[in-house]
Amino acid sequence: MNPRERLEAYGLHPKQALGQNFMHDQNAIEKIVASAHLAHDETALEIGPGTGELTAALARVARRVVAVEADERLIPLLEERFAQAYNVYFVFEDILKTRPETLVGTEPYVVVANVPYYITSAILRHLYETPTRPRRAVLTMQLEVAQRTVARPGDLSLLGVSVQYYGKPTLVGKLNRGVFWPRPDVDSAILRIDTHPAPIVDVPSDEAFFRVVRAGFSQKRKQVKNALASGLAIPQAEVDATLHEVGIDPQRRAETLTLEEWAALARLVDERFPV
Repeated sequence: MNPRERLEAYGLHPKQALGQNFMHDQNAIEKIVASAHLAHDETALEIGPGTGELTAALARVARRVVAVEADERLIPLLEERFAQAYNVYFVFEDILKTRPETLVGTEPYVVVANVPYYITSAILRHLYETPTRPRRAVLTMQLEVAQRTVARPGDLSLLGVSVQYYGKPTLVGKLNRGVFWPRPDVDSAILRIDTHPAPIVDVPSDEAFFRVVRAGFSQKRKQVKNALASGLAIPQAEVDATLHEVGIDPQRRAETLTLEEWAALARLVDERFPV
């Protein structure tokens, strides 16, 4: 049965408010699972199992699959389909309101998800702004968002800097709109993020780093000196002096700075202008 048939058997239809597009193409599903490089002793944390197509593929290779689904209408469908699956556990909650460690404990885990596109950035922040981060994550997302995460200096965004701070993102491949039902209105892609075991830049703390980065990106298309002065509430002359000291032209824009430059700036700002 395909997702449409499974839903119709329970009198259900996709909920637009939840951004539901169910993947049905087995080749795409196998590509996602292969990209996750799951070992037989690893736990997979799946976000948005839907009708369970990806769940079934994950259960064949992972020691344990913890699938988090926000749509409680799917409870009977999923519980009946996986009644005999000894290694699949469902949690019917909103992933953004659930801490990952309460789902997987302290053991290492891998995130695999076909997430609603409108909350992709929020889910990434939720997964990585926690002490219990995944070893890696493989997510199906809007192609444009995936491209932003792998962008290089010159075209970086707050999302790109954030993802690259926590891990190495790789665009695995694009997906045809026809692998989903209903067909989405945008192009999709598979993104893999290999989490850094430790920060790749020298910073006082995650908080100090993102305090500066968020301020730098707070005013689009403005020079970084203006965005920082406003975002950090620091006098313009002090911002200019700080930027010059770390070798950054105050007239540059935030999207051109490298992670190393953001880190150098964060160290000096934290030293001179602590919160």
